[in-house]
Amino acid sequence: MIAIGSDHGGFALKQAIIEHLKERGLEYKDFGTNDEKSCDYPIFAKAAAEAVASGECEKGIVVCTSGIGISIAANKVKGIRCAHCTDPFSAKLTREDNDANMLALGGGLIGPKQGIEIVDTFLDTPFSNLEKHIRRINLIKDMEA
Repeated sequence: MIAIGSDHGGFALKQAIIEHLKERGLEYKDFGTNDEKSCDYPIFAKAAAEAVASGECEKGIVVCTSGIGISIAANKVKGIRCAHCTDPFSAKLTREDNDANMLALGGGLIGPKQGIEIVDTFLDTPFSNLEKHIRRINLIKDMEA
């Protein structure tokens, strides 16, 4: 299951992503927001990130206007490696090298077509399991402890 959340600035892209997830037959849990009224992105980032960190959801996608603030907020949850990506190549690398478990997108920076391409790349790229990347991820986990 995929956790998904956004603020008002990411709402339209979040809705497009949800439709795409449905088309792919992927299960998701929407942590809000539910409209374009101004709201605070940390609330939705935290809810989605906690679902991923707890194991309730396998991966997460969060969206705000830039993708930056919501990624910072999601990364405050222990166990989350949320990457702000603006293209499919960065989404591929963050999965292969960093085993990122959350993706952050900027609804004001990219359109639905590019956003969906980034989402598909993120969801479909496995972690490389290379020793050097495992070592680096463990160093990050040590920083959280």
